[in-house]
Amino acid sequence: MMNRLKDATSPYLLQHADNPVEWFEWGEAAFAEAVRRDVPLLISVGYSACHWCHVMAHESFEDEGTAALMNERFVNVKVDREERPDVDAVYMAATQAMTGQGGWPMTVFATPEGHPFYTGTYFPRPQFQRLLAGVSNAWNGDREAVLEQGSKIVEALNGRTELPSGPLPTPDTLARAVQTLSRSFDRVRGGFGGAPKFPPSMALEFLLRYGAAGEPRAGAEGGGREDRPEPGAGAGAPTATAMAGRTLEAMARGGIYDQLGGGFARYSVDADWVVPHFEKMLYDNALLLRVYAHWWRLTGSVLGRRVALETADWLLAEMRTPEGGFASALDADSEGVEGKFYAWTPEEIHEVLGAEDGAWAVALYEVTGTFEHGTSVLQLLSDPAPGDAERSARVRAALLAARARRVRPGRDDKVVAAWNGLAIAALAETGALFDRPDLVEAARAAAVLLDESHMDGDRLMRTSRDGRVGANAGVLEDYADLAEGLLTLYGVTGEVRWFHRAGALLETVLGRFADGSGGFFDTADDAERLFQRPQDPTDNATPSGQFAAAGALLSYAALTGSARHREAAEAALGTVTVLADKHARFAGWGLAVAQAAVSGPVEAAIVGPLDDPATSALHRTALLSPAPGLVVALGEPGSAGVPLLEGRGLLDGAPAAYVCRGFTCGMPVTTPAGLRAELAS
Repeated sequence: MMNRLKDATSPYLLQHADNPVEWFEWGEAAFAEAVRRDVPLLISVGYSACHWCHVMAHESFEDEGTAALMNERFVNVKVDREERPDVDAVYMAATQAMTGQGGWPMTVFATPEGHPFYTGTYFPRPQFQRLLAGVSNAWNGDREAVLEQGSKIVEALNGRTELPSGPLPTPDTLARAVQTLSRSFDRVRGGFGGAPKFPPSMALEFLLRYGAAGEPRAGAEGGGREDRPEPGAGAGAPTATAMAGRTLEAMARGGIYDQLGGGFARYSVDADWVVPHFEKMLYDNALLLRVYAHWWRLTGSVLGRRVALETADWLLAEMRTPEGGFASALDADSEGVEGKFYAWTPEEIHEVLGAEDGAWAVALYEVTGTFEHGTSVLQLLSDPAPGDAERSARVRAALLAARARRVRPGRDDKVVAAWNGLAIAALAETGALFDRPDLVEAARAAAVLLDESHMDGDRLMRTSRDGRVGANAGVLEDYADLAEGLLTLYGVTGEVRWFHRAGALLETVLGRFADGSGGFFDTADDAERLFQRPQDPTDNATPSGQFAAAGALLSYAALTGSARHREAAEAALGTVTVLADKHARFAGWGLAVAQAAVSGPVEAAIVGPLDDPATSALHRTALLSPAPGLVVALGEPGSAGVPLLEGRGLLDGAPAAYVCRGFTCGMPVTTPAGLRAELAS
């Protein structure tokens, strides 16, 4: 049997390389083979850390009898959704339209032209075998009906009315979005809605920015403001800052957060954040790292600082690749059992710690049988007493060392450009805020890898593994999230290289992805043609490509004064106005960017010798400002290349800071106190 997956760059595809199924990678060869044999395509879409993907693989794809049915009657195509988000998007749209739900593994039966005619997700082996026979019989016995079904689905999907756009969001739009979020806010447990609960990273970023802007009332577009009450104060609707803080605390204290090693799992299966779906994704942790750092910056939360630093340390310890990038995910399973690496029994804890410390740790971490077979996921519902800090550190270290001897979950070590862009932004900011140059250096190393390996001329490739770049073109989120990360890295380091690369990426966004109506397609105009060109402006697990592009364009405009980039950002935010009243949870990043646009954003130009402590003090003061969407330009006197710095020099020979909005600046200041006053005005 030909092993067509053995040279794949995707760890997910490599997991299936030795299946008895004769898999093809997505591409022309599979389509040509389906035409030659006159059989349908069976397209199986999943990803490396997907628990149910592993289950279906063990039950069906590793089973000789099931594989024989698949090989005899279909051309079988295995797709890593993380390498080909465009393929995943169009078939997920079909699956949701046909079944009312979606998920992974996604199972799609399609014509040799790629038109889907039957879809589903996970199928147990007996049901899957019956389905294989039924679809094959329908193809051979009622071909006309099958082809008609495929054509109707494609026609319906291509005929769908796109989400309408509106005007640029106003302060009143943002206030109504906060009210929308408050209606689904879980005041007891934090988060929005019921189980399962996903970390609402992007909505939290919006709420923190909104709180930083001063919590304007709905209907107060004339500039009216109200003082922000403390989180939890008052009997009315909770404030934006309070909703964010309650959610961030609940997640950090629950089982969704790894209390020993740091880092967050993908989601909680319950409403209390106790039992996670154990896979750990780079994108979740990059987004949450940034939000926790911003929570500390706005409120001074000690918990926010601790979780931010622990998550950053986890990223460096567990997710860095030898080339300097960051791996995509850790599996939920080890030894074929979900959560086995992370769960504990009281007996296991006593064995590691002894009777006295064991009993104390069992109580501290809520080891009460919250998971399966008498095991528990560790929680930390309250901090140890101050006098127990040394004991807590000793116990945690011992449990972590014991856990390290277990069989570790698998790691998907491919480097995805978009998610590394999110990590670059988070690590650069966190390193600057907490004086951790190692985090900034890790962000820089990832940026170097992407800049030197993932770029093909002015085009960005989506993935690499072991230093080998994959063949898949970057999609909109890759360009936008990387541009966001590089602009953030420039603001932290002053290295103009990153500013220029971000500008080049955004030129490609404007030239190759624009839809002509103010929005953006998710694939470039010269990308592979699928039966539908994907375009989804709403957030999912990560910022939508459109909202991510809007954010990067807005920041670039603030650094350059470019009306073209500002106008493109504002046009891309039009859908936020439509979503704010009813679907604010699916526009969190768009709302965060809109808050930055409404607030300016504030522009801070720091000019002085980079090795001068006075320059560093001004720079740090600017970075500590919670002003929504604040951009920072840093450079030596007379440095060229970043327009916000041009014409701005020292003041009486001393390093100076200029605070601007729309390139209109106040008087320069030379002290951190003066800069804080300017930023707060």
